[in-house]
Amino acid sequence: MEIILSIILPAIAAFGIAYYVGNNIVLKKKREEILKCAEQDGENIKKEKIFQAKEKFLQLKTEHEQQILEKSNVIIQQENRIKQKELSLNQQLQELQKKQREADQVKEAARLQQEMIEKKAEEYEKLRQEAIQKIENIAGMSAADARNQLVETMKNEAKSQAMSYISEVMDEARLTASKEAKRIVINTIQRIAPETAIENAVTVFNIESDEIKGRIIGREGRNIRALEAATGVEIVVDDTPEAILLSAFDPVRREVARLALHQLVTDGRIHPARIEEVVAKVQKQLDDEIMETGKRTCIDLGVHGLHPELIRLIGRMKYRSSYGQNLLQHSREVANICATMASELGLNPKVAKRAGLLHDIGKVSDEDPELPHAVLGMKLAEKYKEKPEICNAIGSHHEEVEMTSLIAPLVLVSDAISGARPGARREVIESYIKRLKEMEDLALSYPGVTKTYAIQAGRELRVIVGSEQVSDQDSEKLSLEIAKKIQDELVYPGQVKITVIRETRSVSFAK
Repeated sequence: MEIILSIILPAIAAFGIAYYVGNNIVLKKKREEILKCAEQDGENIKKEKIFQAKEKFLQLKTEHEQQILEKSNVIIQQENRIKQKELSLNQQLQELQKKQREADQVKEAARLQQEMIEKKAEEYEKLRQEAIQKIENIAGMSAADARNQLVETMKNEAKSQAMSYISEVMDEARLTASKEAKRIVINTIQRIAPETAIENAVTVFNIESDEIKGRIIGREGRNIRALEAATGVEIVVDDTPEAILLSAFDPVRREVARLALHQLVTDGRIHPARIEEVVAKVQKQLDDEIMETGKRTCIDLGVHGLHPELIRLIGRMKYRSSYGQNLLQHSREVANICATMASELGLNPKVAKRAGLLHDIGKVSDEDPELPHAVLGMKLAEKYKEKPEICNAIGSHHEEVEMTSLIAPLVLVSDAISGARPGARREVIESYIKRLKEMEDLALSYPGVTKTYAIQAGRELRVIVGSEQVSDQDSEKLSLEIAKKIQDELVYPGQVKITVIRETRSVSFAK
């Protein structure tokens, strides 16, 4: 056993040592391989990062060069524009210098010419004095004495002849003036066909059934209120079958309300938003109709070349009245009377007709209402380049301006003939309209007021204010102030109810 053990133990020890040494060698080789792989991977990563860094650098460099290029292009464009402006300024400077040189040359030539003229004038004056001295020596009196004697002789002869001529003309005028004037006026009146004035402040709108009347009224009367607010017309719905009354002193408002109601009833859709849309559309249509009426009137009368604004004012006369007399018919009548009288007197009938047609345009203008309508009409005619004689005829037809043309007295007389004939005018309707217009203008003068409507024959004044400018408390104060001012300044029967309406609207659109 000892021998076996002595052999086995060293063998086992040798095997263990060999295994340990071999295992260490294998581990060492593996470590070397791992280290080699790690070094290889690190080198690859390093190369990749360097490559990425180079790519990023090249990209940034390219972008930077592009920005520099763009900025360079902008700078080059600006430099080109500056050069063009500089070139243009140089050309302008050269032109100015050239004009300055030409002006200097002209000035120098004028100076030389002036010196020559002065020299010639001195020579002429010297020769004239010498001639006068010779004449005075020959005649035995001075030039001043001779001139005075000649003037006195001619003056006496002219006075004698003028007095004789005036006496003859006055005698003839006394014999024929009265007869001729009556003949012209009677002939003129007979050649026109005037109409009789009609007082009217109500329009009747006919409807087919009470069902339509109910739709016009709307739920709790909202449609009626919307229509009254949009047009300024009082809508009277009573027991009258198949009829609604539109009451307002302004014929334009009544016509807008009538046409709007007609369109609403025909269309069938009646609600506040639709009412406002239709009223705005009708007002536009009425403006076009006013322009067309003005054009037709000018064509009928043979008046051409009027400014479009004057044509529009002539069209507006259709919806205005003067003491119950339709203003357009009155103006046409005055134009025809003027033309007839001008023809009888040997004047230009076209100029007379033009002045007669335009004589009352101040009544339909919205400008400067404090001026008399004749003066305002004259200013409008001057503004739109009418002839001075026509402007003077317009301004002087109520004698607020001095007459300077022969047409002016014809317009004055024609206006008086047209207005003074029996049945032409009525005082009641005109004073009524004037009172309601003054009431509306008084309320409209307050800040924040957008619209004013006098309704119920002037017994109620509705004042519509902007919600952004007037609060609820301010609206109460405003109604009191307007009421007090009406009491202090206006004359009216009964009492006037002032209603201030403040409405806030919020509008959005679904898209």
